Amino acid sequence: MTALRRRETLTSQLTRTLTGRIAQGMLKPGDKLPSEQELIGEFGVSRTVVREAISSLRAAGMVTTQQGVGAFVQADALTQPFRIDEANLDLLKEVISVLELRIALEAEACALAAQRRGEAHLEAMRVALDRMEAAIAASEDAVAPDLDFHRTIAEATGNAHFTHLFSYLGALMIPRTRLQTFRFFADDRTEYLRRVNREHEDIYQAILRRDSDAARSAMRLHLSNSRERLRKAMDQGAASPDRPNGAAITGE
Repeated sequence: MTALRRRETLTSQLTRTLTGRIAQGMLKPGDKLPSEQELIGEFGVSRTVVREAISSLRAAGMVTTQQGVGAFVQADALTQPFRIDEANLDLLKEVISVLELRIALEAEACALAAQRRGEAHLEAMRVALDRMEAAIAASEDAVAPDLDFHRTIAEATGNAHFTHLFSYLGALMIPRTRLQTFRFFADDRTEYLRRVNREHEDIYQAILRRDSDAARSAMRLHLSNSRERLRKAMDQGAASPDRPNGAAITGE
């Protein structure tokens, strides 16, 4: 029997294992997946876990199912669009991994935005920053203007692929990264969020000056600071890598 670790949900682990077997060619297009009973016996999980894993594979377009027959690997199982399993984002470690992807994406987008931004982009960024500052002062949710600021930078690249990928990552990540890390690294919520917005201001000023190198560095520093706050929270026990932590605060 193949034991599954309990550092993430059993469904996610089984889904990952079966996906790996498909990617490695152990299960080829057209092949029938092992039966429910065979998977239960091999992995020591419940019927519910098996069914949820198969449903995840089906939703990802990797398998098709025939009632009363079983699940079969799709012919195009390995050519599916880029996708992040939302279930895994309940793990703080996975949230940090996706944030690292954002660092690579948004740092370069910021450099391009500094070269290509128009006046309308600058105005939209300024409005987002002012809205975030007002929300902070009023102790309101600052996530929406935060997301708008980052989205506008992606739009300012003039490259629709940056916009589409950021929209996907932003919609996926923002609700999952509203963690109460400010408790551990600032005297109060307001100071924490104002520090975040000061980092935004540095990014804006670099884009305003059309300084691509400074814009890239400011965005990398901003998101890297967010990553380090989350890492420190995890290391200090603020949140287990196996569980989501706390209530909504901010997008970063």
